Amino acid sequence: MRGRCLCGAIAFEVDGPAQACVACHCESCRRQCSAPMTTYIGVLDGQWRWLGKPPKVFNSSPGVERTFCDRCGSPLSFRSKNMSGVMHFFAAAMAEPEKFAPTLHVAFEEKLPWLELADGLPTRFGPDYTKG
Repeated sequence: MRGRCLCGAIAFEVDGPAQACVACHCESCRRQCSAPMTTYIGVLDGQWRWLGKPPKVFNSSPGVERTFCDRCGSPLSFRSKNMSGVMHFFAAAMAEPEKFAPTLHVAFEEKLPWLELADGLPTRFGPDYTKG
């Protein structure tokens, strides 16, 4: 599975299956992507790689790194020390985003009040989907 930024300067490849696909409502993800929510896949370290030039890294908060293309500005991923060993790629950056349907809403307490959802997916407070 591959993904890339808008201009194609940054690309990545995923070997292993996604550990999860979630829709995140946290303010940081919303601001990074300028969207009311984001959808991302979690991929274990060692099962993905940057192809060619790596992206720029922005430390958005303690323990959180967010990547983006320094040419077109596309957000690509984030990593959190709280969910260590996993890189989270935005589903919209994947070559075939339709293959990644979310199964959970996280940071649901930060959902924008005007966003109406009728997908029936479970919700969780906080961004960490790895804790039950």
